[in-house]
Amino acid sequence: MKSTNVVKNQTQPGLNKRLNSKFSSTWKEYRKNKYLFFLLIPILIWYGIFHYGPLYGIQLAFKDFSPVKGIWGSPWVGLEYFKFLFFQSPDFLRIFRNTVLISFYNIIFGFPAPIILALLLNEIRYGMFKKIAQSITYIPHFFSWVVLSGIVIFMLSPSEGPVNYLLQLINVEPIYFLADPDYFRPTLVVTSIWKEIGWGTIIYLAALSGVDQTLYEAAKIDGANRLKQTLHITIPAILPVVTIMFILSLGNILNAGFDQIFNLYNPSVYEVGDIIDTYVYRAGIQNFQFGLTTAVGLFKNIIGITLVLSTNYIVKKLGQEGVL
Repeated sequence: MKSTNVVKNQTQPGLNKRLNSKFSSTWKEYRKNKYLFFLLIPILIWYGIFHYGPLYGIQLAFKDFSPVKGIWGSPWVGLEYFKFLFFQSPDFLRIFRNTVLISFYNIIFGFPAPIILALLLNEIRYGMFKKIAQSITYIPHFFSWVVLSGIVIFMLSPSEGPVNYLLQLINVEPIYFLADPDYFRPTLVVTSIWKEIGWGTIIYLAALSGVDQTLYEAAKIDGANRLKQTLHITIPAILPVVTIMFILSLGNILNAGFDQIFNLYNPSVYEVGDIIDTYVYRAGIQNFQFGLTTAVGLFKNIIGITLVLSTNYIVKKLGQEGVL
């Protein structure tokens, strides 16, 4: 025991000296680049005002809000809004199911789409054609759903739309894509992919640009064709990025796309198209039920962070890199 204490006493000054030296060098580096840190001030202010400041309003989920009394002065109601949502609301189960189903379809079909497109673009050897293809696929992302919804409504019109015109040429009856509950969800998924597939490829193309080209050269020498190179070099190289993007997409599973659905849906498809965000819009903006809508938002955030943490834990257990 005595020898152990002696070793500790001898190593403690050395450890403190190394820590002080490390702290000193780090502080000198900060002082050297102090003007660069001033560039962070606008970002910190922006996050403070628009991301952390509104957290003050979370208490609305537990209060009977009165505009006269304000948020702080309104009386507490505890978990009444949550009890209403889960046990008394006739619509919440339906809108929750719609939200999860639409998001699930978007993940199943929409998440792999930019990955596949990025792999295809990566195989193009003609630079000009590749740039044109990328530009065409990027363009829809920069238009709002207010604009794109008008294009979609025209294209899918049962009387004048080009899509139904082509269907009639092959003796198929016109389909009411935006008014038929059987076709509304597939239409949402397809149009969502159309809008975001090009923009989503940017991250994966950036990851592909960092792949060591000598790996491909070695694979060619070993006789590997393009498909084998993709399966054994390209895909494993971008797998960490794919994993991170998948974790983040699961965190948004309760965000099924308010802008898109609000501009495309109508009363005839409420049964399959009404989601949490459109419910919040009607209850909060139109009916002024601010406490109820805050409770819904808090519920969404809890589910989102739970899914992110759970998926991140599972992914790291499987040996992949997570987001935390």
